Amino acid sequence: MSNPINTRPVRVRFAPSPTGELHLGGLRTALFDYLWAKHTGGTFILRIEDTDQKRFDAKSLESLMRGLRWLGLEWDEGPDVGGPHAPYIQTERAAIYQQHAEMLLEKGAAYRCYCTAERLTEMREEQRRTKQTTGYDRRCRYLSPAERAEREAAGLPSVVRLAVPVEGKTTFIDLIRGEITVDNRQLQDEVLLKSDGLPTYHLAAMVDDHLMEISHVLRGEEWLSTAPIHKLVVEAFGWELPVLAHLPVILDPSGKGKMSKRKKVVEGKEYLALVHEFISAGYLPDAMFNFLTNVGWNYDPTVEIFEREEAIERFDISQVNPKAAALPYDKLDWLNGQYIRQITPAALKAQLIPILSKQLKIPAAKLQADNRLDILVPQIQERLKRLDEAVEWIDWAFKDADEIVYDDPSLLLGRKLDAAQSIAVLADGAAVLRTIEPFLPDDIQAAFRERAAALGISAGGYFGPFRAAISGKKVSPPLFESMQALGRDEVLRRVAWGGEALEKMG
Repeated sequence: MSNPINTRPVRVRFAPSPTGELHLGGLRTALFDYLWAKHTGGTFILRIEDTDQKRFDAKSLESLMRGLRWLGLEWDEGPDVGGPHAPYIQTERAAIYQQHAEMLLEKGAAYRCYCTAERLTEMREEQRRTKQTTGYDRRCRYLSPAERAEREAAGLPSVVRLAVPVEGKTTFIDLIRGEITVDNRQLQDEVLLKSDGLPTYHLAAMVDDHLMEISHVLRGEEWLSTAPIHKLVVEAFGWELPVLAHLPVILDPSGKGKMSKRKKVVEGKEYLALVHEFISAGYLPDAMFNFLTNVGWNYDPTVEIFEREEAIERFDISQVNPKAAALPYDKLDWLNGQYIRQITPAALKAQLIPILSKQLKIPAAKLQADNRLDILVPQIQERLKRLDEAVEWIDWAFKDADEIVYDDPSLLLGRKLDAAQSIAVLADGAAVLRTIEPFLPDDIQAAFRERAAALGISAGGYFGPFRAAISGKKVSPPLFESMQALGRDEVLRRVAWGGEALEKMG
């Protein structure tokens, strides 16, 4: 068995089937392809495997390309950038696969199968009834030349199947898992070319990998069982098998079973699975890049945050851990918070606007020109783990005074103050607010502290009714910056509204 480390220039491909939204596991595969290509000075290729036309979804193709670019995984060759091995969409290469299927037929390495869907269904039902292993029984493999000619003359539709050796073993090397041997009796004569003239994955991927000079194939562990078939296909053509590396499965948050393509709820907490969901939730691409790089591989156990170029420099596909593991979502949230704190407030505002526009139902252009965000964003930057959390901190600032709802009016009570005392504090502070010039946080705070001392009330006791009155919340951004964001007139309206709520309570 030859060493899987070949001397060819590294050329890797991410080859998704656009039948649904890009899953986080697929993004991890693309990322490892990208890292390995960049680490070795090689080429990262995007190839679209769209031969399953019944499930093809043009929107999912757009979404997966958008997801890759969101993470910064720009491909060197692909459908929209071209390259020396175009086209990079498999349905545009149908004639190539048909020619190669004919080559295998001529060699006797494949055969035409004329069995109908009804006949195959009956065969499988009989196999289940008699407790046999289900699979094609190779009836058409042993047709005589006359029987085959008769079927051709009748114009019966057919598929092309691989003639798998019925004896012996097939051995291949996985760069992550080592040498693996399979008894050929366990393998099926898989369909290579369907009756509609389009190939299956078993033929198309092998032909494309050869013609596109792919050196390494990185793919999910779920494809491990197909590796013997793929080696037999490659050998039938007389080609060299690319280096195989089957990446570990990502488990769902419970640690039980492969990560679903749908949101998962564990103990009341919702976990995302699709890339567009993570984008909508406000995860930053740099945080996701850092996070996914360490899912199955590890940059350095002692280093939590690293730069992209540092990851590229160290990455080694042979060091990937084959063991499946659940995603540490808490770690992703922590990382995202770290990256949020690294960007400038202006950059954070720009990132927040599309999300807030959707959540608050305010046009993005209007939010861009709104100075309330300029004041509030720096105040909440340290508190965010996800961008979609921002609305919980600042939605009150974009409501009218009479839209503030005090679900618990007791929040308006100052520390160690009753309703009457808190109403008096609000009235006292309102008088102060009318006189402050300029209306800036330091000036407001100094005046409030002075009044609290004069009344013999703690600063916290004096401030509390105002915090609740203007936001309707127990926890909000710093009080005086919040007042500045609202402006004097709006603050006074909310103070009056809070006072009315306290009077009803009293």
